[in-house]
Amino acid sequence: MLNPVWLKSFIALVQHQSFQTAAENLGIAQPTLSQHIQKLEQDLDVLLIRRGRSGCEPTRAALALVPFANSILRLDKHAREAVRGAGVRIGASSNIGIYMLQPYLRAFRDDTASPDVDLVIDNNPSIARQLTIGELDIAIMEWWQPKPGFLAQDWRQEQMVLIVPPDHPCADLQCIDRDTLAEMTLLGGEPGTGTGRLLANFFGDEGPFPKVSMQLGSTEAVKQAVKAGLGISLVLEATVREEVRAGSLHAIPVSNPGLAKELMVVYPNALANHPPVSSFLSHLCH
Repeated sequence: MLNPVWLKSFIALVQHQSFQTAAENLGIAQPTLSQHIQKLEQDLDVLLIRRGRSGCEPTRAALALVPFANSILRLDKHAREAVRGAGVRIGASSNIGIYMLQPYLRAFRDDTASPDVDLVIDNNPSIARQLTIGELDIAIMEWWQPKPGFLAQDWRQEQMVLIVPPDHPCADLQCIDRDTLAEMTLLGGEPGTGTGRLLANFFGDEGPFPKVSMQLGSTEAVKQAVKAGLGISLVLEATVREEVRAGSLHAIPVSNPGLAKELMVVYPNALANHPPVSSFLSHLCH
């Protein structure tokens, strides 16, 4: 196991590229910092820092080590916080974190007895990765591939709606049926995304299946493209409430049998009864 103290010195030196500045920033003596770097190089059997008269610079090996060092230091910090019961680290996939989770967090933080909350918002695969390597205590996600050692429970069901600009021929529809939707071309929803997975299940292997164009990468980009008249799209209803109220977009629900995502909360088995985690789960789900 790499020594976190050495790694902390290593990261400071890579950032400042000066032994004196890095040592001052860490509050340690310069010889102590040099000793940490030497021990780390000996442990890894590789040169990490090139020393020169004008300063120092990281080697290629050092640059490869940086993301792993940062990850180890984060895990060290999170482990210490968990032991003290100091807080809970929550991850949320982009749409959930931006459009749905904030009121729950505000209510949780307003309770003076609640632990501190550290929120990370990222795409669904990244949140899943951070959860599985221990950087998160809880993840609220649009989809999850079951893994040993983790529990997943339903949080809420969120309807999908077809969004169109106000001047679109479908703008006045009260709902849209499955067959009509299958004949359309949608912005986003490509295979491998949360919406793509949902559409594959909804239309089945045989189809027919809507065409997909312009892989835009985020709901905000999709909304702007629809407003600009570049196409139409399926999004979670919660993500367009402000635009619907303002009249800049029309949201049309899918009828019979409807189209919705099951949003879920995922956490490690070992943390199910850990007070900060169980406290937030109780608040979120009950």
